[in-house]
Amino acid sequence: MAIVTLIGENLAKKGMEFTFLGPLTECRDCKLRNACFNLDVGRKYRIKALRDTTHECKIHEGKVRAVEVEKIPTEAAIPSKMAVEGTSIRYTPEKCLNVGCKYYGLCNPMGLKEGSKYRIVKIKGDIKCPEGKELKSVLFE
Repeated sequence: MAIVTLIGENLAKKGMEFTFLGPLTECRDCKLRNACFNLDVGRKYRIKALRDTTHECKIHEGKVRAVEVEKIPTEAAIPSKMAVEGTSIRYTPEKCLNVGCKYYGLCNPMGLKEGSKYRIVKIKGDIKCPEGKELKSVLFE
């Protein structure tokens, strides 16, 4: 089933990717807010198709357009022993505090919730962790 949401007409382009950051307080009284905020906070999406439906919007310049979106797999670092393609695991972030590390974003990814189950769709490779942890980069669905 397609996920349909609303996005600023100027941003509505097939193939465009975005991260949903959550609802805006300015939208709390809008009658269309449920259509705009029906996505998972922190999750990445790609626009698959544009629909003809548009609506006036106070936030976006002009109008918003209805679009069909798909979730994009989220890349994250996990312990090597847990990295088995096709399996589902309960996600626990690495919680790395080394913000200068080039892998920091993989150890602390946006859009994944601690304790939630995710399926590993692809193993991207080994991570050379400066802390000495044995990690792999994976894509979660």
